[in-house]
Amino acid sequence: MNIDIFPHILPKPYFEKIQSTGPQGMLMAKRIVNVKPLHDIDTRLRIMDEYDNYQQVLTLGAPAIEAIAGPDVTPGLAQLANDEMAKLCKERPDNFLGFVCSLPMNNPDAAIKELERSIDQLGATGVQLYTNANGKPLDLPEFEPLFAKMAEAKLPIWLHPTRTPAVAEYIDEPRSYYDMWWAFGWPFETSVAMGRIVFSGLFDHYPDLSIITHHMGAMIPYFAGRVGPGLEALGERSDDPIDAAALSNLKKNPGEYFRMFYGDTALFGAVPAMRCGIDYFGADHVLFGTDMPFVGQIRDTLNGIAQLDLLDADRHAIMEGNARRLLAI
Repeated sequence: MNIDIFPHILPKPYFEKIQSTGPQGMLMAKRIVNVKPLHDIDTRLRIMDEYDNYQQVLTLGAPAIEAIAGPDVTPGLAQLANDEMAKLCKERPDNFLGFVCSLPMNNPDAAIKELERSIDQLGATGVQLYTNANGKPLDLPEFEPLFAKMAEAKLPIWLHPTRTPAVAEYIDEPRSYYDMWWAFGWPFETSVAMGRIVFSGLFDHYPDLSIITHHMGAMIPYFAGRVGPGLEALGERSDDPIDAAALSNLKKNPGEYFRMFYGDTALFGAVPAMRCGIDYFGADHVLFGTDMPFVGQIRDTLNGIAQLDLLDADRHAIMEGNARRLLAI
């Protein structure tokens, strides 16, 4: 069985609600309307039926809930999204093995309540967090209860990148041009979020924490030298006291923590990138994910994996075994 752990969906009742609730021109608004399998279940199932032995673990598509509305509205949006994903899993267990809950991260108290409800009552297999919560880093104290709950539940966190065109690359320009905010900004956001999790000590505080990074850990596998030996020199490049004290607060070298993350295969079929990620994380820390129904989706990902020279045991772990172990399926 091929278990896709990082496809995206916008269940129709939720999709209709955010269209009426979200601001004009919200992130990905044009894209999500035009990608029909995101919100049309019949179209989605027809695509899935083209592939044998293929199942999905549902994750909510962008934008992040906290980017859609204020903290008084987002708890209801999160409840609707999670209820609808749980309903789909109950109605079509052969297609959807489980779902990953989403939270109103601009309302931390409501977020922890919704996390507990989703796991304890709806049976969520984990939680999806974006790499920042409306610009706030995930390692702030207000979000630590979420990490504590996931470590206690022994279920993974899905880490999805987010960045908007409003973040310009150059100070004299009003926005990011040519989709650079997406092509390079999203991998940067993922990598920085991973670094903040490492240096905040969350893996030391919660050694059972499992975090699945979208797009094979973004920049981290390619920059193994920088996050390993390079960051062992942290504090030598500036006089900042936070940087100077950071290494002494960790129990291990930085590079060891970065290898504790998991990566997925959602790389639009890019074979060299897949090889790099599997070499870095190891086959026991890589899971089959496609980004369906966006570019590269199922066929390109499967074709890319088929070109890898993998041991049968490693291939099974990536396509199915690791998901069953992490998600307790």
